[in-house]
Amino acid sequence: MPVTIGPTPSALPQELLEKLARVSFPTLGHYLEEGFADPGIVRLAGTARVIGRAVTVRTTATDSTMLHHAAGVVEAGDVIVVDTGGDVRHAPLGEVVASALSFRGAAGAIVDGAATDIDEISELGLPVYGRGLSVLTTKLHEIDAGGLNIPVVCGGVVVRPGDVVLADANGVLFAPAAVLEQLIDTALEDDAEEPDLVQALRDGGRLGDLTGASATIARFAS
Repeated sequence: MPVTIGPTPSALPQELLEKLARVSFPTLGHYLEEGFADPGIVRLAGTARVIGRAVTVRTTATDSTMLHHAAGVVEAGDVIVVDTGGDVRHAPLGEVVASALSFRGAAGAIVDGAATDIDEISELGLPVYGRGLSVLTTKLHEIDAGGLNIPVVCGGVVVRPGDVVLADANGVLFAPAAVLEQLIDTALEDDAEEPDLVQALRDGGRLGDLTGASATIARFAS
């Protein structure tokens, strides 16, 4: 498949970004079923939560030429999302690529594969997610394949350029901005109510009574 370069995606709505910065990401899991990367994608470096626009990259198993190009064109706040075509042995992202991303202000990197130079990346502070680590790296083979800002697959999820990427210690979520705009206010309301629920439990309340689950079970059992 020849190299494909898609258009740069539109910027994410600033109001949505501000609200996402306040929400607990797992709260969004109460309302969505799709877009969650499989649990094999875990945080390898960094501690900051990731919120940003997806810049998608498709590489081949042994060649990171496209990723090197993409690392030079990302904008501040972007998240590189790398589809390696299923390869988990060759690490396309190491200290040099991570440095390029960090210096350009990227919010993070999500690799459906391996990373390397993890100690050096950790010192950068760039949040990096992937399936594990490897000392076997990709090379600049200049293979005429791959793409930038095209639909890719990462963690079993189809990710489109410009999607919102959310990631923390719990995992990774990819979603169109329009989907998150529909539910973000409700999620924030849930977060605001949660301390009262926890306090009620601390005071001796039963979770099923407080949430209505016990009443539902009683109705089923009658």
